[in-house]
Amino acid sequence: MKSPLLFQNQPAIAISDDKNKILVSPDHGARILRWEHEGRELIPWPENADWSRVKKVRGGNPILFPFVARHYVNGKNEFWQDADGTVRSMPQHGFAVDAKFSVIDGEPENVLRMRLVDSEETRVLYPFAFRFDVVVSLLPQSRLEVRLETTNTGDKPLPYYAGHHFYFAVPHDKRGDWTLNLPCAEWGQRGPDGAVLREKAKEALLHLDDPALIDRFQIQPASSQVTLLNTQNQQQVVFELDHAGAVPWYVVTTWSETPTSDFYCVEPWLGLPNAIHHGEGLRWLAPGATEIATCVLDGSRW
Repeated sequence: MKSPLLFQNQPAIAISDDKNKILVSPDHGARILRWEHEGRELIPWPENADWSRVKKVRGGNPILFPFVARHYVNGKNEFWQDADGTVRSMPQHGFAVDAKFSVIDGEPENVLRMRLVDSEETRVLYPFAFRFDVVVSLLPQSRLEVRLETTNTGDKPLPYYAGHHFYFAVPHDKRGDWTLNLPCAEWGQRGPDGAVLREKAKEALLHLDDPALIDRFQIQPASSQVTLLNTQNQQQVVFELDHAGAVPWYVVTTWSETPTSDFYCVEPWLGLPNAIHHGEGLRWLAPGATEIATCVLDGSRW
């Protein structure tokens, strides 16, 4: 069932079934705000959220587009340089994260399609014509699908690398109970000026109480599934990353803000930060072409 409502005095849309309730805000970046499974918060949203600074709210699933994370030009953050040498500003995680999306009618009751198109404002930051759809679907058996559909509506190749920023309800004093099964080729950290400092991945089973896991890139995931698991009670969520016809996720980033933050983030990205400059994960979309990036979360055992 899909229904509009007010949530914390803000317009939102609920998608629900007998076990799940998902709240989404098209007006605030097509962001999933909260996912409750059988009354338990899986994707959290704070009760005291500051909606005037929604980019800083720690919860939900911010959508990152056209680029993810930070970008540097001559040591200055939040800038990028094109092939012609023109330098433009770009906010961290892109401009879609707090943009107002339109709701596209005609989808089934379990599906919400939201759309952002280029405008005079976006073309100052990113001089490309595009259509960017975020499609949220509540599937049977407590599975949540989020598709990012990027279309080049212009007449020149379009560079992009979109991503997710999923927050999960993990109490800080229970991090030692949680593992993340995430085999990959390499680990990376952000270095000076946006460089990626990398090393060969040492293990697939990661522990959320390991400080080295915070703000780390797990580059080129080697499995179609990534499992976040509470080893004490077997509570878990499983990411399904490989889907027919979809582009591959280049990196899965892990992050939490402080040692006392009651959340942990697992973030599939199509490219690495600063990829417009170094090329790792940078995608070029031909005029008229569409690419789809699909992520499915199985929350049936949360």
